[in-house]
Amino acid sequence: MRRKLFGAIVAICIGWFQAEAFTDANVMTDPPVVSNQTNATLSCNLTNPPSPIKGHYWTRNGKIIDKSDSTSDSAYIEYRIEKVDYHYAGIYECVFKSEPQANATIEVKALPHVVAYKHSENANEKDKAALVCVSHGYPLPTDWNWFKVNEVGGKDPIVNGTNNDKYEIKNTPNKTTLYVKDLNIEEDMGVYECHGTSDVGKAQDKIQLRVRSQLAALWPFLGIVAEVIILVTIIFIYEKKRKPDEITDDDDSGAAPLKSSTATNHQDKNVRQRNSN
Repeated sequence: MRRKLFGAIVAICIGWFQAEAFTDANVMTDPPVVSNQTNATLSCNLTNPPSPIKGHYWTRNGKIIDKSDSTSDSAYIEYRIEKVDYHYAGIYECVFKSEPQANATIEVKALPHVVAYKHSENANEKDKAALVCVSHGYPLPTDWNWFKVNEVGGKDPIVNGTNNDKYEIKNTPNKTTLYVKDLNIEEDMGVYECHGTSDVGKAQDKIQLRVRSQLAALWPFLGIVAEVIILVTIIFIYEKKRKPDEITDDDDSGAAPLKSSTATNHQDKNVRQRNSN
């Protein structure tokens, strides 16, 4: 009984010491957040590791960064970002290979990258147009806004329900879509702007909307019909002019044998006269 009690006490103590060792393990990051900088050096310092360090590596948005895996037992590591933009923004994590693993995260923030899915959009009158902008980087926009550039260069804001539900806007963190309904050539054609705003800053892009007449789709068909009519007319005129020439040629070819027959009769008559003499 005493042995069992002693064993239980020893197990509790070992577990307490392990928990205490893990609690004492701490990863200090510098800086904890990178915001809108041109470059940065990320560093992690592991104090009181729970077990010997067998290596370390870095991740970005949950994926291991190429060539960052190392077998070094160093408790201090760095990672250099030469250019902080939307390509390299994200959540970075330093991971120490110990038992258990020790890690910490660093947020690297950059201006959002907002770009139009298509910079020129064509649609027919009375139809509905969809203008799309997307965003990349970290953090993604928390607010999207649309504007239409007016004749004097100003920007008229567009919101859901403007002009009797003519406009409809649908947003997600990385995409915004503006639907323009019942298109009108005079009112809706022009330049539209999408603006994405995050806690770091704002970015925007432009889309040119072109509205075509409802008859625009008929022009190719009408062009083909016109070409066929012109071609048939040319053939008809050519055939009409060619027929009189063919009749003249037939008459001339018919007259030649008659002349030849008359000459032959005349020669036969002369031969008979000589023979009679």
